[in-house]
Formats: sequence, structure tokens, C-alpha cells
Amino acid sequence: MLTLQAHSADDYHAALLAHSTLLVDFYKDQCPGCRMLDAALGQVAGTPAAANVVLLKVKLETVGEAFFRDLGLRQTPTLSLVRHGQEVQRMAGYQSPAQIEAALTP
Repeated sequence: MLTLQAHSADDYHAALLAHSTLLVDFYKDQCPGCRMLDAALGQVAGTPAAANVVLLKVKLETVGEAFFRDLGLRQTPTLSLVRHGQEVQRMAGYQSPAQIEAALTP
């Protein structure tokens, strides 16, 4: 799984257009659940379910709270599965590796 970092709203929108399947990780630094989710994503990264998925990491402290609010995000961590530019699933809070793999499997 290729991992990219969005440093702005423009980076986020460009990634939506450039990649057919994105798993977006919305997180912040001082978030224990975010660190746990990062470890779970690391376990999923090498699995067949993640083979054609791009992980886009979007950090609250970098893009700003207004951007998160505009997307309707209420908590971190939140994962968003985007296929062909459209969000198809949103998962708030910690997700286990099995839950992430299940979401990535078409």
C-alpha cells in the first residue's frame, strides 16, 4: 500500500482525482486511538486486500480544523474509503486490522 501525506485541502482533492481507490486516514498527533490505528494500518499494508489501495494520511494540525469540519468529521481517528472520487464508507474510531481488510475487500 503506497502511503501519501496531504498537507493541504488541495493535496487532498488532487489525491481523490489521481487514485481510483484511496483509504484516507484523518488523524491528529495527541490521539492514542490514532497511534493504535496507525499500527493496524501497518499490519494491513502488506495484505492482498491493500494491494491496489493508496493510503492518504491527513493530519488535523497540518490542514486545520475548518477542513475537518467541512468534511463532517467529528472525531479522530476516522478512516474514509474513497473509490473513483466518491466516499463509499466512513469508519470513525479505532478499526482492527480485520475490520480494515473487510472494508477494502470489494
